[in-house]
Amino acid sequence: MTVDILIAEDEPSILESLDFILRRAGWTISAVTDGEAALEGARRLRPRVLVLDVMLPKRSGFEVLKQIRADPEIHTLPVLILTAKGQQQDRRIAEEFGADVFITKPYANAEVVEAVRQLLGENGGTP
Repeated sequence: MTVDILIAEDEPSILESLDFILRRAGWTISAVTDGEAALEGARRLRPRVLVLDVMLPKRSGFEVLKQIRADPEIHTLPVLILTAKGQQQDRRIAEEFGADVFITKPYANAEVVEAVRQLLGENGGTP
């Protein structure tokens, strides 16, 4: 099965919300709840986009992002960082490590869907 989006989020209500809005937009979703599983899932599933929370158990989203960018097999994977930590320093770290998009929580559902659309190269309409 091809997975469009891998979501790495440990907060159940946010994960449920993301899963719902992204499936409703027409994409296939897989989800994990810690950083180790996010890295393993990115390597195994080869999703088209990774939606990555920063504060995850076992390995932070920043660590996962750094590892992805260092891995020649998956270094081009588009990554959307989603975090409650919206400080400028977090944004700078995300950019340094190669995040494609940085969105802070709380977020608008439409903002996340639009960011994923852009990462997938889909200009409006359904995927």
